[in-house]
Amino acid sequence: MKQTAKWIKTEQKYGEMSPEFRKTHLLKGNVKRATATVSAMGAYNFYVNGKKVGNAVMAPFYTSYANRVQEQEYDVTDLLTDETTFGILLAKGWAAGRLCYGGDHRFRESTSLIAHICIEYTDGTQEDLVTDEGWEVWTSHVLDSELYDGETVDHTAEIKYLSNACIDRDDHPTIVAQVGEYVTEHENVAPCEIITTPKGEKVLDFGQNMAGYVEVKIRGKKGDKIVMTHAEVLDRDGNFYTENLRGAKNRNVYILSGDGEEIFKPSFCFQGFRYIRLDEFPAEIEIKAENFTAVALYSDLKRTGEFSCGNDKINRLYSNIIWGQRSNFVDIPTDCPQRNERHGWTGDAQVFCRTAAINYDVEKFFRKWLGDMALEQLPNGGISSVVPRVRPLVKRTDSQWSDERCATGWADASVICPWEIYRAYGNVELLRQNFDMMKKWIGYMRGFGDEEFLFLGGRHYGDWLALDAGDGVYVGATQTDLIASAYFAYSTSLVIKAGEILGEDVSEYKTLYANVRNAFRAAFMKDGLPCMYPKGDALSTERTVKGLTQTSIVLVLYFGLYEEDERQGLIDKLAELIAENDGRMTTGFLGTPYILHALSQNGRSDLAYDLLLQEKSPSWLFSVNQGATTIWEHWDSLKEDGSFWSTKMNSFNHYAYGSVFDWIFGGALGIMVDDDGAGYEKITVSPIPDQRLGFAKGSIESRQGKIESYWRYLPDGRVRYEITVPKGTNATVKLPGKDAVSVSGKTYVAIG
Repeated sequence: MKQTAKWIKTEQKYGEMSPEFRKTHLLKGNVKRATATVSAMGAYNFYVNGKKVGNAVMAPFYTSYANRVQEQEYDVTDLLTDETTFGILLAKGWAAGRLCYGGDHRFRESTSLIAHICIEYTDGTQEDLVTDEGWEVWTSHVLDSELYDGETVDHTAEIKYLSNACIDRDDHPTIVAQVGEYVTEHENVAPCEIITTPKGEKVLDFGQNMAGYVEVKIRGKKGDKIVMTHAEVLDRDGNFYTENLRGAKNRNVYILSGDGEEIFKPSFCFQGFRYIRLDEFPAEIEIKAENFTAVALYSDLKRTGEFSCGNDKINRLYSNIIWGQRSNFVDIPTDCPQRNERHGWTGDAQVFCRTAAINYDVEKFFRKWLGDMALEQLPNGGISSVVPRVRPLVKRTDSQWSDERCATGWADASVICPWEIYRAYGNVELLRQNFDMMKKWIGYMRGFGDEEFLFLGGRHYGDWLALDAGDGVYVGATQTDLIASAYFAYSTSLVIKAGEILGEDVSEYKTLYANVRNAFRAAFMKDGLPCMYPKGDALSTERTVKGLTQTSIVLVLYFGLYEEDERQGLIDKLAELIAENDGRMTTGFLGTPYILHALSQNGRSDLAYDLLLQEKSPSWLFSVNQGATTIWEHWDSLKEDGSFWSTKMNSFNHYAYGSVFDWIFGGALGIMVDDDGAGYEKITVSPIPDQRLGFAKGSIESRQGKIESYWRYLPDGRVRYEITVPKGTNATVKLPGKDAVSVSGKTYVAIG
């Protein structure tokens, strides 16, 4: 951005309307090249002679506004005319809109923008147009736009000049070039049904839960109004249900100009929905499906992974996982796209990171988000549960911060996500950029409380939404001190691996890991099984705390906190606990991602498949049988009798439990990246077939090329395997009952 460009704003607030800033310019000759660079505290659309430039939605996107804001560059050479009008429509977006997290918050009370337009002429001269007081402020048709509440567009509103812009002299963050992916439109989905509910309401069903908005094409008379409210589900009686949206209105209002066919869609907000209710619609116009199109909105990611099998319900589950990722990768990894939240929850991102990097190329996406995480890391190494931070940071003492909940399994995203992104893409520089953040988080855990080698106390979410603590209890029964200390060990082990890749001296961390592991075993293991720490738990007054739960055993197994002679006893006890729960899990956000791995890595792939294919709640296929098209927040968000788990926190598009796909990919298909083969340069392919799938076929377009794993059962009961490995990848293929073979640059076929 040219230094002479100024941040500009309106001289006064004109209600909730989105103002348009304009500058008209006469060209001085033949143009060789013209570029425009734009940023805003808010969200903007950039126009040249009334035509929107680019396909981005909600630019400049969501960053840690206290530290940085992105700028976008556009080539506008072919759009210029002898007299050119540049326009920038400005709305609240994330920076000045209402963000809810323990209350309503706004990073800024007012919006502002900055722009630089560089025009290079064929004679070698150059003109620089920058934002200053010479830009005019005009009204627009966007009367209101709020992230949670929706948008009101009135095409009968008079467009008029208001005043010239004024300089915004408030502090602004550093402007950086675009780091992440652009948010753009993707799939278009037509309504599958027009419903009249028992209450007599007109509802359109698009058949797919998603994040985005509905585009309306219609002819009507001037002043006709269309009002649409969005929702994810219908209730047990078939009526439109919005109680789980909490304080989000999710309502768009369109007022027609009457000038032929008109097209409406929001510019500065999006909804999470499957259904829309037509609260108002012109009486003289027939409601037709062809007038409505649902448009999916998410970051412009390249699809890299594919999967199919012979079990239709697992295929539906996979589709739900994909749509859950799409819906929650709108610039940041959100928890959900529909209610008054939509924040970058670190725990959800941490457990899903590996799956995300199989389904899509998310390297740039995570580079940007992890960059914001590093910028917001506290001086004592703490990591907020939400990135970017929603509430302002308030210091209490040198070591404590009044609003920060540095929760285990959430803050560990600062270590786990950089490691998983490195494993997926082999980008050593990205790992290096985040290494200090990773070490500082280890330092936070080490310095917290009275025990140097245990992470005790603190405000944790624990095994969030596990079902082993009783109905209506959010935090599962596994002792949070056990979980926190287990993650302390695991994250330290990853810092050691990362440091060795980077050529760093990690001897201190190796000693620390040994001490943490020993301290964990002394505090939380008894007779070869997990137990409760005798000093109790900070949350013990709120719930029943147990030392021995499915999750406690899973973490001990997956994080390698057991001795070899304890392994079989642990896996037998885990199998026993699953059997006692009628063959089902009791795990929540932190136990579920690892439970199938813990089973299959320890000789119980049969039980891992049993859980994958379980259809009673809690299970992945329970929601599939209930008609889900995305992953739910709760195992029983919608109960068998049609009632709902809760109204306070009940998202039907919450991607965390979709992390099961990294087991399907790494277990069933058997494709696993070796620690010394990041970017799929070196992999192990060890598929685990199961007759109940019939066949499984999947692939990933890696940095080395396309890797495929396919197996199917033959009529005689044997299994045929086809493993395709590109030249850039060295694979060790281990098939049941056969010696390991090395494969590279070819397809390996075997029957066993």
